[in-house]
Amino acid sequence: MTIAFDFTNMMAGALASGQGITESQFSNAQKAFSAAHAAVESQRASLGFLSLPTNEALLASTLAVADNARGKYTDVLLLGIGGSALGPIALRTALRPYAWNALDLSARDGFPRLHVLDNVDPLTIAAILSRLDLTQTLVLVVSKSGGTVETMAQYLIVRDALARAMDETRARQHIVFVTDPTVGALRRIARAEGVTTLDIPPNIGGRFSVLSPVGLLPAALIGIDVRALLAGAADMTQRAQSDSLATNPAGIFAVLQWVADTQHRRAIQALMPYADPLRDLALWFVQLWAESLGKIRPDGTHAGPTPIPALGATDQHSQVQLFMEGPLDKTVTFVAVSGRQNDGPIPSRHSDIPELAYLGGRTLGTLLDIEQRATAGALAARGRFNATLHIDAIDAWHVGGLMQLFALATAYAGSLYGVNAFNQPGVELGKNFAYAMLGRPGSDAARAEWDALPKPDPRWRV
Repeated sequence: MTIAFDFTNMMAGALASGQGITESQFSNAQKAFSAAHAAVESQRASLGFLSLPTNEALLASTLAVADNARGKYTDVLLLGIGGSALGPIALRTALRPYAWNALDLSARDGFPRLHVLDNVDPLTIAAILSRLDLTQTLVLVVSKSGGTVETMAQYLIVRDALARAMDETRARQHIVFVTDPTVGALRRIARAEGVTTLDIPPNIGGRFSVLSPVGLLPAALIGIDVRALLAGAADMTQRAQSDSLATNPAGIFAVLQWVADTQHRRAIQALMPYADPLRDLALWFVQLWAESLGKIRPDGTHAGPTPIPALGATDQHSQVQLFMEGPLDKTVTFVAVSGRQNDGPIPSRHSDIPELAYLGGRTLGTLLDIEQRATAGALAARGRFNATLHIDAIDAWHVGGLMQLFALATAYAGSLYGVNAFNQPGVELGKNFAYAMLGRPGSDAARAEWDALPKPDPRWRV
């Protein structure tokens, strides 16, 4: 089991047209990374995601809730948004069979379906509630603050539906809160009503929380090996102990993207796994990278690369045209998989038709592998920066390792860019305006600022 990172096609000499990161730029980046590594290590006590892989107490409490629920429910409904939803979705897509929720109980080995409400669109919520038997459903309400407006709106609707489906005492037994250990509305409700609750450690932000009960509880409920998930993450954390770029994959990823952006104007960074199960991992990465690094520096300048998701080979027929011949402003990081459980043999038919004959006897796994390598080579031949993360299999160990790699890389990149990777001030103003318009107590200042904004001008409307 291993995760390897080949960044040959990021370096000068491998790319056409004189493109690429030079050896001197890479060497100079070592000093900057040593400082970034030291900065992250100095914050270790306040960066709770670093200790999640070895937090046995938190794991034990999570598994206790999962074990208590086993065999009691046909469905799990998770209410959340942002990191509270993207992580569980990525784990389900990666580590459960395709179309998990469409499989019957036997095909799911007795484990429940997992539904994630990650928005407040009334059509979606109504559709899910119309299909679920709430008497057979466990509801997870996931909010670090215990007051996220979208999640609280979801909760009020679902809580009311539970109360209509069963008596109030039983309804409470169908709910688990995943929230801050001491503060917030969910914690107050839990104390008053005896609702089962799991802690999100206070030093862990939402987008770094996938290896906490936020991701581990829904994962355990649907049969994912969460111990293997944490073991992979622990291995990556161990590899990141060193400040040497020669041995730290997370450091390499952060430094390459930072140098490509700040010295080569590659400000758009695509993550492109060549495996359908990792499709939602790319979406999870986008939130992690974007919300952590898109910031205003203390000197007033703006920072932040733009992450985008892609999927091989699907996006060879859409985005890769832009990657190949569009502006020289992108990097592409592939995730390549060996050791696929089902290579998908391609039958030998129509041997008289050249366009088909060459495929016979090969496998779909080989096809994906060749297409990934061909795309990487084609990009390099056009001077386009790209690198490849290689994993041996799509399993809990490797997915845990990848997630921890990206979390560590994000922390390092925050230091390299000179921003705080662990806050999100740009999100707060919009939240405060929404609270003001909804009449949430304590929003008077935001209401005044909102009221002072220019009103829509009919001249600029068609």
